[in-house]
Amino acid sequence: MTLILGIETSCDETAAALVADDRRILAQALLSQTRDHAPFGGIVPEIAARAHLAHLERLVAQTFAKAGLGWRDIDAVAATAGPGLIGGVIVGATFGKAAALARGVPFVGINHLEGHALSARLVADVPFPYLLLLVSGGHCQLLGVTGVGRYTLLGTTLDDAVGEAFDKVAKLLALDYPGGPAIERLALGGDAKRFALPRPLAGRAGCDFSFAGLKTAVRLLVEKHRPLDDATAADIAACFQMAVADTLADRTANAAREFCASHPLARHLVVAGGVAANKSLGARLAKTAAKFGLDLVAPPPALCTDNAAMIAWAGLERFGLGLVSPLGMACRPRWPLEELAGDFAA
Repeated sequence: MTLILGIETSCDETAAALVADDRRILAQALLSQTRDHAPFGGIVPEIAARAHLAHLERLVAQTFAKAGLGWRDIDAVAATAGPGLIGGVIVGATFGKAAALARGVPFVGINHLEGHALSARLVADVPFPYLLLLVSGGHCQLLGVTGVGRYTLLGTTLDDAVGEAFDKVAKLLALDYPGGPAIERLALGGDAKRFALPRPLAGRAGCDFSFAGLKTAVRLLVEKHRPLDDATAADIAACFQMAVADTLADRTANAAREFCASHPLARHLVVAGGVAANKSLGARLAKTAAKFGLDLVAPPPALCTDNAAMIAWAGLERFGLGLVSPLGMACRPRWPLEELAGDFAA
């Protein structure tokens, strides 16, 4: 058995996990900073970095204690090295490098997006190649995945990421941060057909996304109906969520058509990232996947949001191929997946 300690500190979750190569998560610990950032309506980088520094060592110790294991039992340390808020990334990566050096085991610097991209393989038998829809607060991309470190960008957002749009619309509706879960709860009681909202780029060629116009349309709708009563707020949330689902389905269909034509052995559409936890979006995307003979795979909610288990698993995938990182590896605030192949040495 190969066992890896994973560390995640790219945004506002401090997390550690121990994962084995037989897909077992032996233990994990996570500290959310949502309450610290909620008064600001978004993530404050300095607050996030200080929290990682204050709590990471304790969470790692807690993870080992839960598993009944110690530092001597691990084969490598994997830590997020980017992309993300650079202060937090440096905290986690530096801790991981120091731990690897002290124990005399390899260090694997993980691209946070690759953690999401490979997370489905931690919980299900998902062979390469597959189509990936990566949807989170900072990213909205469609990628072809043909192997570890092998990603082809098919489409990306031209403006806002879908998770960012959820957060901004939630703020317009005076909902709690983070916006995604708050809108999903409110939309359950709403009429998704009451208001006509745009579906940006729908029906057009290509696989790119745009959410700025949809966000603006919601703002104008909110201003028109102020003060909002509960029913109207719920209807706006439901209409916005439906517009997002339609947009994602339309662009994903274009990507599936393109990817399946060049990769006829593809059998899965993987949806990963925090927005993948939205059940309404998942149901819509499952129908889209079925049209192209693909099975939809979405990790459980705990593995959709930022977590260390996915970082440990990505580390296991790379470690198993002999791909490790030098201790001098630099952290990167921006690190596109399609540039990943050349960033590791065997």
